[in-house]
Amino acid sequence: MGDKQYEAATFAGGCFWCMVKPFDEQPGIKEVISGYTGGTVKNPTYQEVCSETTGHYEAVQIVFDPQVFPYEKLLELYWQQIDPTDEGGQFYDRGQSYQTAIFYHNENQKQQAEESKQKLQETGPFTKPIVTKILPASDFYPAEDYHQHYYKKNPGRYDAYQTGSGRKAFIKAHWGESK
Repeated sequence: MGDKQYEAATFAGGCFWCMVKPFDEQPGIKEVISGYTGGTVKNPTYQEVCSETTGHYEAVQIVFDPQVFPYEKLLELYWQQIDPTDEGGQFYDRGQSYQTAIFYHNENQKQQAEESKQKLQETGPFTKPIVTKILPASDFYPAEDYHQHYYKKNPGRYDAYQTGSGRKAFIKAHWGESK
């Protein structure tokens, strides 16, 4: 890694396929890994997580250079990928494994996440309460290879899912085209 000081950020935002591309395309991002976190089962499979019996969330873990892309900017981008007012999941995907959460890796991340959430609640664009949880980071288990960088491996299916799930229209309605 040379003399760069990379950090990790972990976000649950519903289907992890949809959470990779927005971060993957930013400067200072070393890698974005789809996986599972927050639950009790070690090394869970996709089928186990989808069964809603593991306590895990579908999430992405982002390795980033905070000198190039600070955590605060990651948070801003994160909020623009989700519906933070939906307690039951995200868009088409329902259940605990698809709920939103910010998993902080240190007290600084926790404080920034809480401030960011409060600012979003106060300044909009949402009128309903922000229900995204802010939780301590725990073991992160990378998902199966076929889930990694799904948007690159299956661009047609990825675009169809983004549109069909309602995520794309929601983001456009709340944040505009460029997000």
